[in-house]
Amino acid sequence: MDSRDYIDRILADIKMCSPGQDEFYQAAEEVLGSLVPLLEEDSRYEEHGILERIVVPERSMIFRVCWVDDAGKVQTNLGYRVQFNSAIGPYKGGLRFHPTVNLGIVKFLGFEQIFKNSLTGLQIGGAKGGSNFDPKGKSDNEIMRFCQSFMTELYRHIGETRDIPAGDIGVGAREIGYLYGQYKKITGTFDGAITGKGINWGGSLTRTEATGYGSVYFAQNILNKYGIDIKGMKCAVSGSGNVATYTIEKLKHLGAIPVTCSDSKGMIYHKKGIDVETLKAIKGTNRRSLEEYAKLHSDAIYTPVHAYPEGRNAVWDIPCDIAFPSATQNELNIEDAKALVANGCKLVNEGANMPTTLEAIEYLQKHDVLFGPAKAANAGGVAVSQLEMSQNASMERWSFEEVDRRLHKIMRNIFETAYQTSEEFGKPGNLIMGANIAGFKKVADSMIDEGAI
Repeated sequence: MDSRDYIDRILADIKMCSPGQDEFYQAAEEVLGSLVPLLEEDSRYEEHGILERIVVPERSMIFRVCWVDDAGKVQTNLGYRVQFNSAIGPYKGGLRFHPTVNLGIVKFLGFEQIFKNSLTGLQIGGAKGGSNFDPKGKSDNEIMRFCQSFMTELYRHIGETRDIPAGDIGVGAREIGYLYGQYKKITGTFDGAITGKGINWGGSLTRTEATGYGSVYFAQNILNKYGIDIKGMKCAVSGSGNVATYTIEKLKHLGAIPVTCSDSKGMIYHKKGIDVETLKAIKGTNRRSLEEYAKLHSDAIYTPVHAYPEGRNAVWDIPCDIAFPSATQNELNIEDAKALVANGCKLVNEGANMPTTLEAIEYLQKHDVLFGPAKAANAGGVAVSQLEMSQNASMERWSFEEVDRRLHKIMRNIFETAYQTSEEFGKPGNLIMGANIAGFKKVADSMIDEGAI
């Protein structure tokens, strides 16, 4: 069968068997569409039914999470864990707590995680989980009770050599603490079944910074390949969580000028550069709106969401050399891409999971904008999660500098693997194709070795 026809058949089957999961369809189309050159060169993947198998999770769990709010009322949410692929190692992937979480979102994230984890060179499989619970506006006690109830179900599916969750949107240090405390109480064990733990109880230095720092390291590798220095570059960054905050921090370390950040209510444009300490205080410590930032910096401009251009993200209207979409999926659409191209953007580097629509990616590539795909560019978080697992297993703690050094090396290796693969298949510099083929091949070859299971 023609490779394109084979892929189209798989995509059609996904839509028939998994209705209403648009984000999952998008992720599958982006990965599988890149594999045509590999499938044409090597018939083993079709002969062994790898595509049919790799798009179906090994296991999906949906469960009820009941908890009691501060008014004494019982609340009910849905919990999810999708264990997608364990061909190269135990399942690994974060937990997301956000009102938009559903099975399709978790499947898209878990599917992406397979190849992201493969690219790190570490022995970890792909998974994802979460809940439609919204931590915003909840008291610490409500969040604790929810996390304890969530873990009371999840604990039976995880373990340090089985499935190791971490954080994601809505799941930070506070939530990881409550989740791990309940896991430890139920199981009676103190092990590395969760990453992102506190430094005093098994966490790794640099874990908080890892995804943001790793994203910048990846961008730096791309620029270096083309003889471009990141110093002095104006950078538009979306988001204000850990990924965005530490992307901004590392950019400033390297002499770049990050001029934007955003949250669900609006965005900040600060021409001279975002003040990292102010950002950390507002979003990390006080959990307040970015509107507070403009009150503290009179030369910063705050734009609320209702003032954004219709159907657009105003962050991408700010002239920049590099765009770092670091908030959530599909936050950069084709109209945003047109604005970036018109303003002379040289590189789009994805810090979030699948933040750029397929149409926008096509437009950016057509106009020769360099592109760092998420499964490569934002792999720093899971890489350091695995380093935390290694430290837990050996009962060691590495210094910040040691972990950062390893992170830097991993991101360089990911870039080199993706670039070399793009060259091998005749499209040098197409890092989407390079990352997808390299990540897929390692997992697919392992699946063939392990038989039809």
